[in-house]
Amino acid sequence: MTLQHEPTTAQTTAHRSVQHALRVLELVARRSTGVTDGELARHAALPPARLTPLLRMLLREGYVEQLADGAYVTGASLTRLGSTHERGRALREKLQSTLVGLRDSIGAAVYVSRYVDGEIRVMDVADGPRTPKVNEWVDFRVAGHACAVGKSLLGQLDVAARRDHLARHKMPRLTSRTITNERVLLTKLAAQAPTVPVLDIQEYAVGTVCAAVPVTAGAAVGCLALSLPVERAHRLREAAETLNREAAPVLLSLAI
Repeated sequence: MTLQHEPTTAQTTAHRSVQHALRVLELVARRSTGVTDGELARHAALPPARLTPLLRMLLREGYVEQLADGAYVTGASLTRLGSTHERGRALREKLQSTLVGLRDSIGAAVYVSRYVDGEIRVMDVADGPRTPKVNEWVDFRVAGHACAVGKSLLGQLDVAARRDHLARHKMPRLTSRTITNERVLLTKLAAQAPTVPVLDIQEYAVGTVCAAVPVTAGAAVGCLALSLPVERAHRLREAAETLNREAAPVLLSLAI
């Protein structure tokens, strides 16, 4: 299995932010007494315009803390992730916390999914009374042709892997908008611009619209997605672009 698309501009920015964040965290971890933003800028070779929002994100996510004198030290989130005992649970809790933050800032249910061993898997979701998740009336594993999550994940595979998936999972009609023709779906996946979020306009479920953007850490194929009730469909594209721009914290939690 290989990836099909080059990273999008937003993805490239997110990946670069994660690389810079990991470098900053490494520098902070070396200095238990604290390191100043000037020292971080110098040793990480980052201009203030890039370092300042990065530190703001690391503070918000709990990876660093700021002392009274302004120096930065390792934060509680990073300390927990460094513990062999707590690492698994800490990773799950951190990812959930990050998804909740995205849910609240975007105003939609947010999902993180991966393509694992030839199957679509929703790993976590953040929803709430005002941001209801999709009613999974058909298992996402067999609805990859219809949902934004599935199309985003399949779109990151090469053609052979896409065909293999569709050979194992048929394409039933779930709504009047569902694509059920393999050739049509493969053509659409090939034509999908990597800079544009994948959309699901009531293809999986009547009354719900969704969008998904790739989130790939290392060799793992993944995506972030959101869902909205159809009456809020006018917000879908803007919400998807926001999701794309704010993917860095999720990537970071997957990369640490």
